[in-house]
Amino acid sequence: MSFCEYTTQKDLRIRSRLLGTYKSVIFAAVLLYMCVILLTEKRYQKKDSVISSVHTKVKGVSDADSRIWDTAEYTIPSPGGSSFFVLTNTIKTENQKEGNCPEFPSPKTICSQDDSCKKGHADPQSNGIQTGRCIQYNSTFKTCEVRAWCPVESKSNPEPAILGSAENFTVLIKNNIHFAAFNYTTKNILPEYNVTCVYHKVTAPQCPIFRLGDILKEAGENFSQVAILGGIMGIEINWNCNLDRWFQSCRPQYSFRRLDDKVVDERLYPGLNFRFARYYKNQDQSDIRTLIKAYGIRFDIQVYGTGGQFSWFELVLFIGSYLSYFGLATVVIDCMISLYWKGCCSATSGQRYYDEQKYEEIPGPCILTSCQELRFVSFVDQEDIIMVDKRLKGSLQNTIGKRIKKGKMSANTVLAQLELSFFEGLEDLPLHPRSAKKSSAIPSWCQCLKCLPATAYEDQLCCRHQNGECITNSEMFRKLVLQRRALERILQYNNPLLNKNSIAKKQLAECARNQYVQWRFGSNKDTVDFAKIPNCCRHEIEHLFNDDTVETSMQSASGPSYKPLLSH
Repeated sequence: MSFCEYTTQKDLRIRSRLLGTYKSVIFAAVLLYMCVILLTEKRYQKKDSVISSVHTKVKGVSDADSRIWDTAEYTIPSPGGSSFFVLTNTIKTENQKEGNCPEFPSPKTICSQDDSCKKGHADPQSNGIQTGRCIQYNSTFKTCEVRAWCPVESKSNPEPAILGSAENFTVLIKNNIHFAAFNYTTKNILPEYNVTCVYHKVTAPQCPIFRLGDILKEAGENFSQVAILGGIMGIEINWNCNLDRWFQSCRPQYSFRRLDDKVVDERLYPGLNFRFARYYKNQDQSDIRTLIKAYGIRFDIQVYGTGGQFSWFELVLFIGSYLSYFGLATVVIDCMISLYWKGCCSATSGQRYYDEQKYEEIPGPCILTSCQELRFVSFVDQEDIIMVDKRLKGSLQNTIGKRIKKGKMSANTVLAQLELSFFEGLEDLPLHPRSAKKSSAIPSWCQCLKCLPATAYEDQLCCRHQNGECITNSEMFRKLVLQRRALERILQYNNPLLNKNSIAKKQLAECARNQYVQWRFGSNKDTVDFAKIPNCCRHEIEHLFNDDTVETSMQSASGPSYKPLLSH
């Protein structure tokens, strides 16, 4: 293809109210879908992810377990900046000293004699290292003696939770966000809210101060139950910001859910707890400590969000990506047109007409490496043209190919040429009648008994597939192909300045071959360019128009094209 050429698609326009209605409905549906997606998902905007920082402060005082619990007592800093921990329940073991004492009773530590205890054994779940002795724990059990901080910790969990009143504590969440792509920064603390507000999803949805009990309630949990063994709660802050100047909106939306597994199963260690100790010096300078097993609720703050701002590039990209959906109309209507199937539908089906108008059938090409030139062959006693696209292993006459329908010359062209022949008068053209018998000089592949011997497989082609009269003996062949004055008029029609006396026999021969090809192969240029002229017809033309020295090589039918006198 040339650099200066442009190729475009050719469409078939069908005038039909039904198909036009289907097309319009599908176009309207696609357009509506595009508009809905464009507006609801704001696909015309450039998007950027949020960059966030979080800071929290918990407030509240409680009188529980014979002591005052303030912020320093029940809040423990989290190693991560986006979470905080509130203590709700404790198991306290005071005045522990290093020494030997009985282990807390369990299936692994209950014993009846010293043989049940292994000296130096330390189970990961135990409080110390076994000494090998079995001693009395209480009036009911004997357990293995361990070297540990004594007395060992009790395993019983106090119910209800010591700090069950912590549900009334509040937490202030300070959240600053930034969208780097748009250089936009804001925070969740709005001017209209002061320190006295408390979050409520209806009356105060933007207040940054949250009551702990309300957080669990919004997540569908009961604070007094979770406080016994602890848990993990998620506070989600979602920023979906529209940063367009004409409709700017950037406010956080809060949601809450429980993150840990709340199923109480001893094997899964439900809830959330950890241990820490406070150490002291005795009067004798020995170390003593108070061990605290702390249960509580950890609140993880998770910030999500995107910011969007109008962008022409994103809008064009969205429209371009969705234009392909309009092709659904073509797919649906093409399926309706293609409902006609030659194997099952009537030959007179109206659907057949549209099917044949829309689709042009051609045989598939040979894709093997042995493929040679493409050839089209037409026999006078057969309706279809034969396409040969493989290496010839014998005469072209006997080669099997794929059949395709033949195009027809314009009726105006045929009538014009016939009329021209009658007006000019028939010349005395030499005829070579078909022999009654097939002589030894006639090749075996010849069926009309007028072909000459040829060594090349390309030249071994007769005008007939079965035995019969040669096409060169027909009056139509003489009028359309051999009529000299008609050929001269055709040459002058294509070149008005051509002098009749200067027309060479070679030009007449080439024009005659072109006339034969268009007559027998139709007006389809793709077929004409690869058409093969039978041996008998080629030699009849050469005998009449060529000079005394006749070229023995077969002339290609794809040479300079001469249009007939009138074209359709």
